[in-house]
Amino acid sequence: MLTRLLRTHLKPYGWFITAIVALQFVSTLAALYLPSLNADIIDSGVARGDTDYILRVGGWMLLVSLVQAATSVGALYFGSRTAMAVGRDLRADIYDQVARFSSQEVNRFGAPSLLTRTTNDVQQIQQLLAMGFAMLVMAPMMAIGGILMALREDPGLAWLLAVAIPVQAVVVLVIVSRMIPGFRRMQERVDRINQVLREQITGIRVIRAFVRESYETERFGKANDELTRVAVYTGRWMSAMFPTVMLVFNLAIVAVLWFGGHRIADGAMQVGSLTAFIAYLAQILMSLMMATLVLSQVPRASVSAKRIIEVLETPSTVTPPARPVRPAEVRGEVRFEDVTFAYPGAEEPVLAHLELIARPGETTAIIGSTGSGKSTLVNLIPRLYDVTGGTVLIDGVDVRDMDPEGLWRRIGIVPQRPYLFSGTIASNLRFGKPDATEEEMWAALEVAQAADFVRAMPDGLDSPIAQGGTNVSGGQRQRLAIARAIIKKPEIYIFDDSFSALDVATDARLRRALAAETVDATVIVVAQRVSTIMDAGQIIVLEDGVVVGRGTHDELLATCETYQEIVWSQLGSEEGVA
Repeated sequence: MLTRLLRTHLKPYGWFITAIVALQFVSTLAALYLPSLNADIIDSGVARGDTDYILRVGGWMLLVSLVQAATSVGALYFGSRTAMAVGRDLRADIYDQVARFSSQEVNRFGAPSLLTRTTNDVQQIQQLLAMGFAMLVMAPMMAIGGILMALREDPGLAWLLAVAIPVQAVVVLVIVSRMIPGFRRMQERVDRINQVLREQITGIRVIRAFVRESYETERFGKANDELTRVAVYTGRWMSAMFPTVMLVFNLAIVAVLWFGGHRIADGAMQVGSLTAFIAYLAQILMSLMMATLVLSQVPRASVSAKRIIEVLETPSTVTPPARPVRPAEVRGEVRFEDVTFAYPGAEEPVLAHLELIARPGETTAIIGSTGSGKSTLVNLIPRLYDVTGGTVLIDGVDVRDMDPEGLWRRIGIVPQRPYLFSGTIASNLRFGKPDATEEEMWAALEVAQAADFVRAMPDGLDSPIAQGGTNVSGGQRQRLAIARAIIKKPEIYIFDDSFSALDVATDARLRRALAAETVDATVIVVAQRVSTIMDAGQIIVLEDGVVVGRGTHDELLATCETYQEIVWSQLGSEEGVA
């Protein structure tokens, strides 16, 4: 899984990787050459008292050291650039994929998990690459070259290498195998932490209103403790790795000194050769330690790669057509023909055999009890979900056959929970129309009944908006979201319970101004409040996903029992009939 992900994303950086390999190759050769020069100084220069020889060979050692330092720095530079570039590309790919997801895929993964996969999981891949590139060629070449050079110095001590290297390798593999499941659980616990923290920050007002601080503190503490337990488990194994490796390393050095000292005493070995052998053994075991450092990152990076690939390979259920179809006439008529929709895994459909026509120049209102399928119905028009049966048509063309961007350009939607982005009022309005002038923005704000409070702000259109619009009231947030849809001037307006936070007087003024602005457009209004939709040309009454009433306010009062109950519960029987 990790190999496949890296192979795909490392292709564009072949030149950088070639440079890393070449520089590390030179650096490794220099590192392997130094102990040999040092042995020559000890065995020849010092033994003969030849100062010129020592200075000459020492000069070569200094030059080789400088070459090694320069090439190591170059390899680290290219490695860091490559690792950061791959991380950037991965984040971009995940973002592009998530942007193509329908609401179904987003709900399946959940926003906290998608955030973790885009940030923390990508960071694990970056760390592995940065460390891996630093030791890409150096560690294996140092180990292999060190073994060959050590055997050249003294084959009699070769058996020590045959013992120390396998022991160290086995220790590393055992510890890494125990770390993998821990890292997998750790990433899942990070998801949970993000979920709980996101809910608590977003819902802080609700928590305080219901005095649930202690409960939420306990809930966060539980999620935090679960992550801590898993992190401590994996941390124990990780912390055991390096002391164990160092123990093997130091025991091997002690063994070389012991048996090498006897060989020197017997005249079978020179002091310089023993020094060089120890240096080569240190290089071999240090290269294994560097490999261990990389391997310690592989389990967590592998888990992260699996989670990233899961996102990248999840196809969206809402796919663009191979050959988009354009309507012959752009009017904005919306038609539902025998539409059925069921959420994945649901036993019963949310909407069943629904028939509906929303015409241009007419307001179509949808009302019903909570859970009757009102929001689901309007979500099918911009293809936030695709129908599981039947067809949704715009100007006679199935929305599944239309280019998604072309479809979205024709729709102005104000969702049930309006969301504003961090920036200014002007930048939020320009989401609807990027090239909107100030005059157009003020005109949209006037229609949305938002101009007065925007003028009262110190900076007017340049007044700052916090993430989610948390620095304005719910009613102001709704009116700004309505203005954002109005400035777009689409053929189809969808208001999904967008007037609920407005008082009755503001609601009435906004609807009057909106009626003049949307004379030629198709307007679909989802509402809980009867007073909002009484003047609609067509009212659809939903109950359990089925249309149980259709007509004007007066017609439904006379024929639809469900609508009568809604009206009487809100307005009273006399006022509703009047």
